[in-house]
Order: sequence, then C-alpha cells, then structure tokens
Amino acid sequence: MRAKIKKKLGMACILLIESSSQTCSAAVAADKKLLWNRENTDLSSHSAVLGVYIAEAVRFVQANHLKLDAVAVSEGPGSYTGLRIGVSLAKGLCFGWDIPLIALPTLKVMATRLAPSASYLCPMIDARRMEVYAALYDGNLQELEPVRAIIIDENSYQNLLSQKEIIFFGSGAEKCKTAIHSPNAIFMDEVYPLASDMINEAEKAFISKKFVNTAYFEPFYLKEFQATTPKNKVISKTFMK
Repeated sequence: MRAKIKKKLGMACILLIESSSQTCSAAVAADKKLLWNRENTDLSSHSAVLGVYIAEAVRFVQANHLKLDAVAVSEGPGSYTGLRIGVSLAKGLCFGWDIPLIALPTLKVMATRLAPSASYLCPMIDARRMEVYAALYDGNLQELEPVRAIIIDENSYQNLLSQKEIIFFGSGAEKCKTAIHSPNAIFMDEVYPLASDMINEAEKAFISKKFVNTAYFEPFYLKEFQATTPKNKVISKTFMK
C-alpha cells in the first residue's frame, strides 16, 4: 500500500510549470520538497506533452489527498510558443480550481540551481545571432542587472570580470564562449530552466502573497514575436495563380 503524503499545516502545495525553453517540465512540491516531477526535451511536443503532465500532476495531488494551493509558471523570456502554452494551461488550472497564480522570472529560475555561490551568476537565453536575453545575480540571487536583450561582443561584462568570477550558463552562453575572454569567465553546460528549480522562489512568493492577476497576466516576452517569412513565398504565389 502506498503511504499517504502528509502536508504540514500552513505550508503550500504548489504545481510548477516551465515551458520557456526546449525542455518543458511540470512538478508538484509541498513543504519545499519535490514530490512529483516530469520533464521532456522535445520543443516541438510542448503542446501535447505539457497537458499530459499536468493531468498526471492533478491525479497525483488527488491520489495523495493533497490540497493544491497555487500554480507557479515560468513567465519568460524564452520561446514565444512555449510560454503561451505554459501560461494558458496555468491560467486554466487557476480558474478551474479557484487558486492563485504565481509568475517567476525564467532567468532567476535558472540561477537558483547554482545558488548559493561565491561567483556572480549570469543566465542567458539564446535570442538569435549574437543576441541573448540575460540577467546578472550575485551568489544569493540578488539582482545586479535586470533582464534585458543584449548583443554579446568582446567588451561584454569586462568591467565585472576584472573584479570577480562570473558563471555564464543557459542556451545563450554557448555562443558567447568565442566572444567573452577572461580567466574569470566560467561557462557551464546543461543548465536550463526546469519546474523542479522553481520550488523555493514559488514558496517565497506564496508566503508573501505575491500573486499575479490570472485574467490579465501575459508572459514576459521581452521582445515582440516576429513571424518569419517563408523562403519560398514567391514560388508559392506562382503556383497559386
């Protein structure tokens, strides 16, 4: 017989959703502990897989007689389509269960995996060419530079790198290796946003009642979505005549 999971009085049970990158994931946490977790690394399947994960998470909550207190979602920046899917599903759950919605900055979610640290933490998300979405945190996740879109060149972060070690990580960090040169520049692979990394920040937000308006909340895209023009546009028109 499976043992029942008991939740301490006053502690939150939160469903966590992350879909801003190639890896989409969902998790359930209570008492700051990870109870259930699913991950998928195929960006093209987010629309199908994430809904299945959330249904499984709800069944897990019900089977263990837990009360879901909130839903936390990674707000971006990141994949336009992925963010839309994650936020839409999170909103649906909050409306259906009448529970609050928590939105967490994606780059800070990434940084939590390396904190605490003696180094500065610089999560980066690829934004095409040499542009990245980046933020800078100290080793205790205090924001030093806000989230922004920047073009990386040989001068990027040099003032800070002359003083302190910076760990660069995320999908945008790989292409920065050829531009940023310093003995204090550390590049770490395989660090991507995951639902399981959202636990502490989600708990803090719940305790402080830092919720967003479920009806009006939109993902933080940082830049407007731009649809690409098909390369065979002219040919397509010719065939349509």
